[in-house]
Amino acid sequence: MGRLTGGDPSLLRRINSAVVLHALRDARTTTLTELVHSTGLSRPTVEGVIEGLTESGLVVEAAPGAGDGRRQGRPARRFRFHAEAGHLLGIEIGSHQVRVLLSDLAGQVLGSHGREVPEAAPADERLERVRGTVAELLRKAGVARSTLWAVGVGSPGIVAAGGEVRLSTALPGWTGLPLGERLRRSFRCPVLVENDANVAAVGEHWKGAAVDTDDLVFVLAGLSPGAGALIGGRLHRGFGGAAGEIGALHLLGREVTPEHLLSTTGTPLHPLDEQAVARVFALARDGDAQAGDAVERFLRRLVHDVAALALALDPELVVIGGWAAGLDGVLDPLRSELARYCLRPPRVVLSALGSEAIATGALRLALDHVEERLFAVERTSPAHL
Repeated sequence: MGRLTGGDPSLLRRINSAVVLHALRDARTTTLTELVHSTGLSRPTVEGVIEGLTESGLVVEAAPGAGDGRRQGRPARRFRFHAEAGHLLGIEIGSHQVRVLLSDLAGQVLGSHGREVPEAAPADERLERVRGTVAELLRKAGVARSTLWAVGVGSPGIVAAGGEVRLSTALPGWTGLPLGERLRRSFRCPVLVENDANVAAVGEHWKGAAVDTDDLVFVLAGLSPGAGALIGGRLHRGFGGAAGEIGALHLLGREVTPEHLLSTTGTPLHPLDEQAVARVFALARDGDAQAGDAVERFLRRLVHDVAALALALDPELVVIGGWAAGLDGVLDPLRSELARYCLRPPRVVLSALGSEAIATGALRLALDHVEERLFAVERTSPAHL
């Protein structure tokens, strides 16, 4: 593309298209007159933009409004953003399951599907389970793979900007895996890969417990907790994508691993054996003294880790997710400990999305990617996505 100048008519057309598309996306349906008022553009300009967006498939004519038929003469033509013109996927790849959400271009969820996967499954088998889950969801929803505009993925581990997993202790064969590259072979659209706690933070900010704040920490609490943070509404990944890896804090003079903390026998628990962990918590609830001590040790460690992150980032809100979100009494010790350490303690709440947090955040990644390109002045056509 040649250099654009301030008076370049093609640049002005792209700016006008972005302005009109924004207005259409934010309104359910609207008329030309309403678009003129909301955008401040002239009627001929709006008419020209609508014609171009209709040809590209991003805008369609809508049925007349409920009150339009009561007016004399022909009702005004109404238009809407064609959210069904394409689709997005949000994928969670976990230790025990794969979960996929499907949405239209407005982020409206159209379907979901999940499948269990053995924790010891090698990378190839886990990726094949991802592909199979996606295929089943698309088939059930009657959506063609060719209509996918972007795919977001949440994965355990430290993830590089290009989608390579630099380090992951949670999944066998995951460290060094070019996850983004492997998944792009299955899709003819961009695939965005991010750490699971990071996308969960994005999901809670979009549709969960953090919709009212731009400064938050999401703690994906398990035996080795991780965290994702939004600062000023933007995801904070850190220089190498390793921000929020609070599961390693025990190495700083607190060498006892979480697997030992929760052990009631002296033998460490297997890090991915959620059933064994659940048994310890169940015994504690039933009054078993050894299990109670183990749970108390674990909660103290979790409080310590979250407090360290809160002191560093000073968030307005801390959201607790993962399986530890279901622990009895996890919020009170967190609140009291943060009140001791922090000049202004953050609010502490449980995840509102629960098991959907990671897939929802991954879907938001895909939606952000599409919106960035739809509303960029350089591109207005789905062919450029």
